Amino acid sequence: MWQSACLCVVLLSRCVSGLYPVAYNVSWKSTNFKTVLSWEPRPSAEYSYSVEFSQVGGDKQRNHHCTRSSSTVCDLSAFLTDLSACYTADVLSEPPLGATSDLVEFPHTSSSSFCPYRDTDISQPDFVMKVGEDQRTVLLYVTDPVTALFKDGRQLSIRDVFAEQLQYRVTYRKNKSSGKKVLDSGSSVIELTGLDPGESYCFSVQVFLPNREGKQLGDMSQTRCSSTDSSITKEYSLGVVAGGVLLAVLVTGLMIGLTVICCRRRRRKAVPLRGV
Repeated sequence: MWQSACLCVVLLSRCVSGLYPVAYNVSWKSTNFKTVLSWEPRPSAEYSYSVEFSQVGGDKQRNHHCTRSSSTVCDLSAFLTDLSACYTADVLSEPPLGATSDLVEFPHTSSSSFCPYRDTDISQPDFVMKVGEDQRTVLLYVTDPVTALFKDGRQLSIRDVFAEQLQYRVTYRKNKSSGKKVLDSGSSVIELTGLDPGESYCFSVQVFLPNREGKQLGDMSQTRCSSTDSSITKEYSLGVVAGGVLLAVLVTGLMIGLTVICCRRRRRKAVPLRGV
């Protein structure tokens, strides 16, 4: 009898799954606290998806944008307000909007746990650089990446979130050299000293969170290289360069004029041949 009961439960489970296929590949994707839950497959017209989420051990909630929907993504950025908490989500297979079903509990697939503060990826920062007059110092001005979070109508940057824990890691080397050096700084204005004058250096920057469990490093920025600045405008003043260009133009014009005059005089002196 016990085996028959188990068989009925299994058959009922298969029957339910057949009516409303369960979601699979349920996963979190989060960058700068923009957090999206995604899954497969895309539903047919016979069923839809709803998302329920909660803090671990807390009450379940729903985002009305992700209820009885044909979408396979759900943006939960604005709902995961406690960044230090951890969350889980269930993707339920339900009747389409407007339809009903006799089922009391719908098939669902649970996500893994997601902790925004610990798990969100940090995008690459942007920066500009300024080479010192002595070419021994370079200043990097880093722009803090913005997040998907808002407070009092203002969009927050990662510095607003991580505060004094936020650092930037600079990796730099001489141009065309494989040897690298690393500098960590807690400021968005980073000074690198002791560089060799006349040498081109290449720099890249990434967020560094030394106190963060797991993902301590953000994405690496694009590499930017300084110029050796050995052009003629560096060796001579702009006035001297302009004067030299003007002199070259005058000399060229004078030579062309003399050539034209000489050619005309030669044609005048030439004696035309008389016919016999």
